[in-house]
Amino acid sequence: MVTFAQPRRLALLAAALLAGCAAGGAPGTSGPAPRATASGAYLAGRFAAAETDTAAAADQMLEALRLSPDEPEILTRAFLASVMDGRAEAVRLARRLPQSELANMLLAGSEAMSGRWDRAEARLRTLPRAGAAQVLQPLLLAWAQAGAGRTEAALATLKPQIEGSRLRGLAALHAAMIADLGGRPQEAERLARLALAESPEGNLRMLQVIAGILSRAGKTEDANKLIDAIALGGDDMALLNTPGTRQRMLRDRAVASAVEGMAEAELAMAGALRGQGAPELTLLLARLSLRLRPNFTPALLIAADSLADEKHPDSALALLRGVPADDPLGPIVVLRRAALLDRLDRPDEAIATLRTLARERPEAIQPAARLGDLLRARERFPEAAQAYSDALGRVGEPAPQYWPLFYARGIALERSGQWQAAEADFNRALQLSPEQPYVLNYLGYSWVERGANLVEARRMLERAAELRPQDGNIADSLGWALFKLNDLPDAIRWLEKAVELESRNSVINDHLGDAYWAMGRRREAEFQWRRALALDPEPDEAPRISAKLRERQVGSPAAPAAP
Repeated sequence: MVTFAQPRRLALLAAALLAGCAAGGAPGTSGPAPRATASGAYLAGRFAAAETDTAAAADQMLEALRLSPDEPEILTRAFLASVMDGRAEAVRLARRLPQSELANMLLAGSEAMSGRWDRAEARLRTLPRAGAAQVLQPLLLAWAQAGAGRTEAALATLKPQIEGSRLRGLAALHAAMIADLGGRPQEAERLARLALAESPEGNLRMLQVIAGILSRAGKTEDANKLIDAIALGGDDMALLNTPGTRQRMLRDRAVASAVEGMAEAELAMAGALRGQGAPELTLLLARLSLRLRPNFTPALLIAADSLADEKHPDSALALLRGVPADDPLGPIVVLRRAALLDRLDRPDEAIATLRTLARERPEAIQPAARLGDLLRARERFPEAAQAYSDALGRVGEPAPQYWPLFYARGIALERSGQWQAAEADFNRALQLSPEQPYVLNYLGYSWVERGANLVEARRMLERAAELRPQDGNIADSLGWALFKLNDLPDAIRWLEKAVELESRNSVINDHLGDAYWAMGRRREAEFQWRRALALDPEPDEAPRISAKLRERQVGSPAAPAAP
C-alpha cells in the first residue's frame, strides 16, 4: 500500500482501464441488444453493480450470459462482475476477451501462478503503454522476468521508471524487492533507500518491506529505526510494535515470490486509488491481487474498506472473517471488525471485540481509545470517559500527540455533567498542543455558557476561527460568545457566516434567531427559529424553540457542537 505521487493522474489511468474492460468485447463481434430472455438478469446485474453489490451483480450477469452466451456486452460485464466478486469464472471468461487489458492482466497472473513465466511475459508485453498499463505493465513485466530467474532483465525493465518517471519511488521499491529476492542485498538496500527518499514519511506497507530489506543487508539498526517509526505513527500502526511482529518484519520477506510481487504491484495501485475516493476501482485491483495471493491481509483490508465505503459493511466483515488471529496485521483487522460491527448496529459485539483486544494487548492504547470513541458516539458518556481513562493509563507521561485523548475524555466528562474534570482535560490538551482549534472552540464555548473567563474565551474562539475559517461550528461559537458579551453587530456577522457554512444545522439557525431578536429584527428572528425547528433539532431543544415562537422571547442556548 505505497503512497504515490500524482494520485489524480493514477485515478484517471485506472478509470481508463475499467472503461477499456467494459468496452473490450470479443473481437469482430457485434449484435443486437440482449435478448428478452436475458434482459431481466442483465438489468438486475447492472443495478447490483451500480450499488457495488458484487455477489448479486456476478450472479445476475452470469445468469444473463448463460441465457445469452454470445452477447459481447453481457460477456464483458459478466467478466468484470466475476472479477469484482472474486469468482473462479473470471479466468474462463477472460480467455474470451483477448483485447481486454484487464483480461490479459488476469491471465498473465494465471500463467505466473502455473510457472509459465514466458507466457506471462508475452501477455504483459501486449498491454499498451498507456492508461493504467503505463503504471502497472513495467512492474508486472519485471516481476515476470524475475519469476523466470532473470533478475538483471527485471531490474533493467524498471530502470527507466527509476531514472525518469514521476513514480520512481514505486519503481525503486519494486526493484528493491526484486533484488532482495534475487540474492542481491546491497543492490536491494540502495534501491530501498532511494524509494524511502522519494517518500520519507512512507506508510505501513512500505516501511515493513524496507525494514526487512535493510535487515538482510546487515543494517539492523536502521531497520529497527524504521519499525520504531511505525510505532510512533500512532493509530493502527502502533499495534504492530510487539517483539514477535518486529522479529517477523526483520526476518521474513514481505514478498517471498515473484507471484507475490505481482500481487504487491496490483495492491500498490489499489492503495493509491483508495486515497482518492475510487472504491470500485480499488476493489477491482484488490481482487486481482487476491487472485495471486489469496490470503494477503493487506489486500483483504483494502478490499474490505472499499466495500464499507460503498455501504456494504456486512460484505466487508465477511471478507475479514478468515484472517487468523496470529497474522501480523491481526490487531488491525480486529479494529476494523469492531468498526464494521458498530456500523451494522451490533454495538454489544463491537464493544466486546474491543474489550477483548484491550485485555490481550495491555500495552496498546488503540483498543481502549477506539472503545471510548464508539461509546461516545452512542452517547454512553460515563462509559466513554472510563475507556479514555484506560487508554490514558497506558500512555505513561503524555507526549504532544496524545492531546486527542484528553480532548475526547473532556467531551465525555462534560456530557456526563462532570465539568471540573472536563475543564482540566481540555486545559491539559491545550498544554500538550496549544493551537488545536477544536479544543479552543469547545473550552471557549463552554466558558461562555457558564459566564466564566469571558475575555479569555473570546480570545480562544477568535483564534480557533482564524485556524479554521470555513468551520461553521467554530463561527457559531464565536458568534454566540459575542452575543453573550452583548456585541450584537459582530455576533450577527459571525452567526450569519456560520449559517452560510452550516445551513442545515438547527443549533446555529436558532442562535442567529436569538441575535436577530435582540437587535429588534423580529421577523427575521421568527424565520430562523422556524427554520431551526424544521431542521430536526434535538428532542429537548424543539420545545424550547417552540416556546420562543409562542412567547417571542430568547430562551437558553443550545449545547455546543463538538467537531
